[in-house]
Amino acid sequence: MLCGLAPIELGEIDWDGAPIRSQREAYQNDLCYLGHLNALQESMTVSENLRFLTALGGSQVDHDQICEVLARFGVGGRSQQLVRHLSQGQKRRVALTRLALSPARLWVLDEPFVAMDESGIKMLADLIADHLTDGGLTVLTSHQQVPIGCIPAQILELHA
Repeated sequence: MLCGLAPIELGEIDWDGAPIRSQREAYQNDLCYLGHLNALQESMTVSENLRFLTALGGSQVDHDQICEVLARFGVGGRSQQLVRHLSQGQKRRVALTRLALSPARLWVLDEPFVAMDESGIKMLADLIADHLTDGGLTVLTSHQQVPIGCIPAQILELHA
């Protein structure tokens, strides 16, 4: 519902004091959604994927920005590599670089820690903590509890 992928059955979701349905474009520009799948095109290079995905979010990135964020995420030197040649963990790190390249205030993340090693989990937790400290908002699903900075989390546990 937050991403507009499912209808709201009852009530409304407000963003900046107005229903998201009445400000769809502005809201979408403030949203960065990363699903369970990486949403990367296997036949494109890492750089081509990141340029395309950031353009969908309404912004542009240059080669230096891409190389800088890839290095930060531990996949430096891979910008011209085809995505199909990356390991699953590397693909996840590339997908997550979209967060650092996005100006969106709201991050909606579905299982962002999947296929991540310990250093990747810490790196992502630190990135989320920085986003929250800068006034951003993150909504995420996870089967594992990961400490994210000193900002207390609001946890909703769902049981079958």
